[in-house]
Amino acid sequence: MAGEHTLQFTDANFDETVLKSDQPVLVDFWAEWCGPCKALTPVIDELARDYAGKARIGKVNTDENRQISVRFSVSAIPTVMLFHNGEVVEKFVGLRGKKDFQASIDRLIAKPK
Repeated sequence: MAGEHTLQFTDANFDETVLKSDQPVLVDFWAEWCGPCKALTPVIDELARDYAGKARIGKVNTDENRQISVRFSVSAIPTVMLFHNGEVVEKFVGLRGKKDFQASIDRLIAKPK
């Protein structure tokens, strides 16, 4: 249920691929049974393609990766979090548009390192 550029984050790889990333990371917390999550999937896949090489974009299946979901207090899905330098810098709860995510990612990419 993901495009070719969309990463799969899990309890096992989350710290290494998200928190230790030197790029901004957008994480979509979702579940198979969630209708709005399914509606968000094409947006996440487009972002992953658009930002390949500039930001990491991926998904966490909350049913299969409960530790990460609990750790970041995900209580409603879809929840999308933007991480930078190991910290949550923005949190979106509910179905949002591509432009909301683009604006946030673009701000982080534009920041001097």
